[in-house]
Amino acid sequence: MLGPNRYGKAETRLVRVHRDGDTHGLVDFNVSIALSGDLTATHLTGDNSGVLPTDTMKNTVYAFAKEHGAGEPEAFALLLARHFVATQPQVHAARVSIESFGWDRLGPHSFRRRGDHVRTTVVTVTSESAQVVSGVSGMVLLNSADSEFHGFVEDGYTTLKPTTDRILATAVDARWRHAGDDTDWAASHEGALGALVAAFVGTYSYSLQQTLYAMGARVLEERPEIAEVRLALPNKHHYLADLSPFGLENPGEVFIAGDRPYGLIEGSVIRDDAPAATAEWWL
Repeated sequence: MLGPNRYGKAETRLVRVHRDGDTHGLVDFNVSIALSGDLTATHLTGDNSGVLPTDTMKNTVYAFAKEHGAGEPEAFALLLARHFVATQPQVHAARVSIESFGWDRLGPHSFRRRGDHVRTTVVTVTSESAQVVSGVSGMVLLNSADSEFHGFVEDGYTTLKPTTDRILATAVDARWRHAGDDTDWAASHEGALGALVAAFVGTYSYSLQQTLYAMGARVLEERPEIAEVRLALPNKHHYLADLSPFGLENPGEVFIAGDRPYGLIEGSVIRDDAPAATAEWWL
């Protein structure tokens, strides 16, 4: 028996230059589309009469970027997803994911690519609903003080020493589900990002789990349009370097940055009156 399935075009790279006078705007997207619905025939018999080619999906991305422009990734993803559901009766749901790469302006038509994080969007549209999930990936944060870790379970295999002074660092992967599909996407994204950072900076941490909750709760406190926040925080370990063989003391100044393995803390913070999700989403 055929189980759940979908198909689409993954990672269509789109760069849109908005030539409004002498000062240009730049949008840099990586767009992935997945459609699901009445697709049994193509799987079981090879009948493609209900299959919209993935090449057509790619072409639609570029055509829509010209016809409608490309600004906020949430708005562009909603536009695409609604188009496929409205024009293809065999398609019951469309999922559009966008990675948005930021560029800093250097002049009227000069830019420098940002490398500190990637903005993400996942939109799922059916004939009855639309769900928008925004987020950020790979935002590295570090506190060089105000972090402890002690009082944990110890067994015969435990070698980790309790500490009241450690570096706390992580590369934030965060997603937040909007309560609706009509908001100021730019302001919402910047506000959520600011809340995440402010909570990380302002929380005296006894565990990365505590910091995760503080970050999610701060977003919900400051952004009423957001219903739920999910975070994955890898613990980017820093180990105090032993300088005693060289006759040197090391009072918390020189560290070895660990690569792997690493602790991975994941969790969600949900508004009490949050509407139920209408589609599965990350974490």
